[in-house]
Amino acid sequence: MLEELFVATRTARREGHVTWDIDAACRWSFFFVDDDRDRLIRAGDALARAGYEVVGLLEPHEDDDDRETLYLRVDRVERHTVDSLLARNAELYAFAEAHGLGDYDGMDVGAIDAA
Repeated sequence: MLEELFVATRTARREGHVTWDIDAACRWSFFFVDDDRDRLIRAGDALARAGYEVVGLLEPHEDDDDRETLYLRVDRVERHTVDSLLARNAELYAFAEAHGLGDYDGMDVGAIDAA
């Protein structure tokens, strides 16, 4: 799945759909889920100490069926390969478990100046 992400993003760049290069430093966004706001805030504080930028908590939309789940978004500008991203994801799954979070919910990637 991560290999497909890299291939699709390289293709999108070649075709002019994106201007940033997934093989260079990018803004990586990582998401955690839980129904406890304080637990997510504490996790965000720990991630900030580890060098992540806490973007904030994403609240459920009023039309969502699940009105309990909150998302914590943290960003980090870094360069990844498929292997290094697999390792980062493994670290973040372990972080979520160690901090009693509902789950690590994955990542997104974009240009460094995107927020």
